[in-house]
Amino acid sequence: MAAGPEASNGLRAVLMYHEGSRLDQDGLSRWLASFSEVCGIVVIRERRQARRARIRRELRRVGLPRFFDVAAMRLFYRAFIARRDRRVEDDALEQLHKRYPDLRRQPPTLITEDPNSAAVADFIRERAPDFTLARCKTLLRQEVFDAPRLGTFVMHPGICPEYRNSHGCFWALANDDYDHVGMSLVRIDEGIDTGPVYGYYSYPYDAKHESHILIQQRVILENLDAIRDRLLDVAAGKATPLDTTGRPSATWGQPWLTKYVRIRWKARRRA
Repeated sequence: MAAGPEASNGLRAVLMYHEGSRLDQDGLSRWLASFSEVCGIVVIRERRQARRARIRRELRRVGLPRFFDVAAMRLFYRAFIARRDRRVEDDALEQLHKRYPDLRRQPPTLITEDPNSAAVADFIRERAPDFTLARCKTLLRQEVFDAPRLGTFVMHPGICPEYRNSHGCFWALANDDYDHVGMSLVRIDEGIDTGPVYGYYSYPYDAKHESHILIQQRVILENLDAIRDRLLDVAAGKATPLDTTGRPSATWGQPWLTKYVRIRWKARRRA
């Protein structure tokens, strides 16, 4: 299959991702370079304080009893699902390597513990990208997300505005909202996934056999051409945000094991 348009269109992009994310480092970087010049990379080496802060926020959100449900889901995933998902990710990376060539040269790279630091904002401005593609869990400050000419875009794992914040695919499944299992291409603003939406993407997912993590990965991988085309339209001034006026909007937290068990039970019944 063809890799898509050449990067000769002059489009410049910065890629931001967490250290250790193989899909971003070894896969999506190649895809991004197939239609733009990857002029910079920001790698987030997350501090323990940031992880502890996320834990505290989730604890405040759901309370101690439900937090044990969240922790049980993480342990269950690591023990029984993660290895299988990693095999699928290995296969996906192999396909991405076949489809997209390696970057012609290694772009300037900034490794940071804080994606909201002045150093990150300065780095992005110096690289002068048209847009940043942010693959991170951190809410970015305006100084950072407004640094590129066209702003910063995220491939949000959920349909916005109904499923904002983390793990939107999981919560759509948990709510039996099967038409809203997907991904939103969003330009970041000051809110939590409240920015302009430029596209919705899904695929024929299999909730009986695919974990929510795998669904959130595949909804991107199955739509790379369409996402590329929409970003090119944005850069060319031919894309306008979708109208989300009047639709319900909510933020969602981390997955619960009790909800996951129900999702699988309902998926088996539907099958």
